[in-house]
Amino acid sequence: MRTLFAFVSLLTCAAASAASIDTLKAFLQQTTSGKARFAQIIVDKNLKQLQQATGTMEFSRPGKFRWEYEKPYEQVIVGDGEKLWIYDKDLNQVTVRNLDKALGNSPAALLAGSNEIDKIYNLTNIGTQEGLDWLEAVPKSKDNVFERIRLGFGQNGLETMELRDQFGQTTVIKFASIERNPKLSPDVFKFTPPQGADVISE
Repeated sequence: MRTLFAFVSLLTCAAASAASIDTLKAFLQQTTSGKARFAQIIVDKNLKQLQQATGTMEFSRPGKFRWEYEKPYEQVIVGDGEKLWIYDKDLNQVTVRNLDKALGNSPAALLAGSNEIDKIYNLTNIGTQEGLDWLEAVPKSKDNVFERIRLGFGQNGLETMELRDQFGQTTVIKFASIERNPKLSPDVFKFTPPQGADVISE
């Protein structure tokens, strides 16, 4: 998989400017849907850029999201509430898995799952850096792809997210044109494999 589906639903908030634990909890309680554009880069432990991508996302809590990568390759990731679908257009290949198992304690569970985030993450306010107020979430379980997740809030809500994995790589996502609680068609979160595509179940 060329990207990490786990942050799909983390791309959507327009919370208050103070990045506090209370702000995050308020967002989980008050935000049921969202959409945004994003720009994403992945860097290694030496800050060498490994990957760059742009696209759009939409989500509806709990557990429904659509993440579309436009450049440099086309990929669609859809969570329909029960299944997770990953479609790679270049390979004409679809991977499908159980959504609960796919999300688990991943970053997606932070915003797309239940509101009981304290059971999954240790949350810490880490202050202001580069004009943003930051909140850090560290998974309580060691069985997690990410060592930590940092959420940076500015005047427009969630502006930057950083996810550091166990291999020292960091994914940085910056958001634009964020809409909070838009009316989204249920069809957005449905996925039918294209005719002729290889379908792999995991």
